[in-house]
Amino acid sequence: MFSHKHIWSAIDALAARYGHSPSGLARAAGLDPTTFNKSKRLGPQGRLRWPSTESLSKILVVTGASIEDFVALLSRGGGKAPSRMVPFLKLKDLAKKKAFDGDGKPALKAWERLSFPDLNDDTAFAIEVSGDAAAPVFRDGDVVVVSPTAELRKGDRVLVKTADGWALMRLVRRTAKKVELKPLNGENGGGVFDRAKVEWIARVVWARS
Repeated sequence: MFSHKHIWSAIDALAARYGHSPSGLARAAGLDPTTFNKSKRLGPQGRLRWPSTESLSKILVVTGASIEDFVALLSRGGGKAPSRMVPFLKLKDLAKKKAFDGDGKPALKAWERLSFPDLNDDTAFAIEVSGDAAAPVFRDGDVVVVSPTAELRKGDRVLVKTADGWALMRLVRRTAKKVELKPLNGENGGGVFDRAKVEWIARVVWARS
């Protein structure tokens, strides 16, 4: 059973991972900046106050974290996760270098290394966002971690390669023959593609500013 302390510690840990203070995370999620302040966690006579499901939902949306990510933080009591070195490359450099081998794994000679929370995924790698094509979800300089082995789901943010190049997009739907993608900035550039025309696609599983 998760305690009051576990819940609030997990929110604090989630905020820290995405470069926010608790009040900064609340503000980014469109909540009152004081929503997660320590003063709001206890009521009169020391009565425990719990975050609402709506506020939890909003911080997961704004960070891109999944409910599984949040539960993992709860399981650790909100503690800091161990880190490991993951392959790291700027998005703009994916097209310039032979970034992947024949098995779709990072060709390590072309990649740098970055310390990141260990997601227990040996296939994961990190990409630094270039430009504002993925704004406001991801901005220039943000780092996203991508997992080629993670199951793709409707609504996922994905790193994809089509004939137009590499991009961070949202997966609208995926069938046996078609893949529908939508730009994160809401502008034109997505559409419905034959699966054979989508050269590479993988799920974004973590991000930090």
